[in-house]
Amino acid sequence: MTAAELPIPDDARARRNVRVLVAAQGILGAQMPVHFVLGGLAGQMLSPNPCLATLPISLTVFGTMLAAPFLAAFMQRFGRRPGFFVGAGGGGLGAALCMLGLLQNSFGLFLAGSALTGLYMSAQGFYRFAATDAASEGFRPKAISYVMAAGLVSAIIGPQIVKLTADALAPIPFAGAYGAVVLLNLVGAVVFLFLDSPRPRPPAADAPPARTRRELLRDPTIAVAMICAMVSYALMNLVMTSTPLAVVGCGFATADAADVVMAHVLAMFAPSFVTGHLIARFGAVRVIAAGLVTLGAAGLVALDGVTLGHFNLALILLGIGWNFGFIGATSMLSGAHRPEERGRVQGMNDAAVFGLVGVASLASGGLMNCIGTDPVEGWTAVNLAMIPFLALAAAALLWLTLSRPRAAALR
Repeated sequence: MTAAELPIPDDARARRNVRVLVAAQGILGAQMPVHFVLGGLAGQMLSPNPCLATLPISLTVFGTMLAAPFLAAFMQRFGRRPGFFVGAGGGGLGAALCMLGLLQNSFGLFLAGSALTGLYMSAQGFYRFAATDAASEGFRPKAISYVMAAGLVSAIIGPQIVKLTADALAPIPFAGAYGAVVLLNLVGAVVFLFLDSPRPRPPAADAPPARTRRELLRDPTIAVAMICAMVSYALMNLVMTSTPLAVVGCGFATADAADVVMAHVLAMFAPSFVTGHLIARFGAVRVIAAGLVTLGAAGLVALDGVTLGHFNLALILLGIGWNFGFIGATSMLSGAHRPEERGRVQGMNDAAVFGLVGVASLASGGLMNCIGTDPVEGWTAVNLAMIPFLALAAAALLWLTLSRPRAAALR
């Protein structure tokens, strides 16, 4: 059969699932901006020690890390839809505990709710993988990009929820917003009734057994994809978390910091409309490399000055770099394993990614507040901390690129 006679892949099922996952990302994903905007403020209000103010956000990230392997195995066995219902349930229950913690002035309850919110955040991370389950190789990177692009919608809805409901249960601040998140999970979960994601087929009797975690990590493509995903996400979080502190510390208003962060969030998701097409045309390796270069450029701009122009340009480049690096790594990973291995691979990947993101979120405040007494010194330390991790990811990507021709020659 010639190339012209090969059947054209039918991606109708995959496109339908992408529409469902785009809706889920846009609606249910709005709860994460709510928590990341209010988590630190509520923590500062409830915690006995101001140094613990951002602990709720850190617990959400670490909860995501711990939930990832469990959810991956659960979806491998029972399918995507039940796993996403579990995630929405975790988000709703977590928000309810946060609201109860605020109403009862209990930091412990608020921390428990924040940790449980990590169950939703972990499930949301699997939306991008679910988009590829029924997709052809050519449509796969585009499917990932479309789902990620829906983050633009959640980035707009989330802050509006905060503005409209934060004082709904006055005089208790923020409790109304978490009540709205409970309803958001109940309503948003309905979209999963329309998801038609296939379960992995059981392997044939003569098929080789699924690889162990150690064997999977020895696969160069899987290992490099994981390293690049970890570095892209962790460095974005490292710099973004300390940005409001740096902007205000350098004498600008809180509204200026909010504008800088908004520009960053838009830059994170807006490129998703074209990232998948770029991966399909140029390959994941080149797009990841472009992402790492852009992350490095963000650090250079940040080190060059602390005007609002510097902050805005640095954070826009940071968002674009994250988009290229993370979506490129996800696309590379999704094509590097067999269907029966997807739960193990994807759970292992997201646990590693969010583990490093959690470390970055804790390190960001320490670097910003504990390096010297000048905010500029802390901001400099944050951006210099990017260098060794960028070097690691770049070296891994270069090694993969150089090793592929040798591997092909040995076949």
